[in-house]
Amino acid sequence: MAHPKRRQSKSRKNKRRTHLKIKEPLLVKCSLTNQKHLYHNAYWHEEQLYYRGKKVLKKK
Repeated sequence: MAHPKRRQSKSRKNKRRTHLKIKEPLLVKCSLTNQKHLYHNAYWHEEQLYYRGKKVLKKK
């Protein structure tokens, strides 16, 4: 099993970890219903399923 010869510095460790952060979800407002929803995802509003500004499904 490989072992490091030297300890990595704090700055090197922090440079590696710059990309590890929590991202805020990408929300978009629908022009048809004015509802906020996740981008590229269908969503329910008043018992109807919407995707890309169109009604896709109706709940019975």
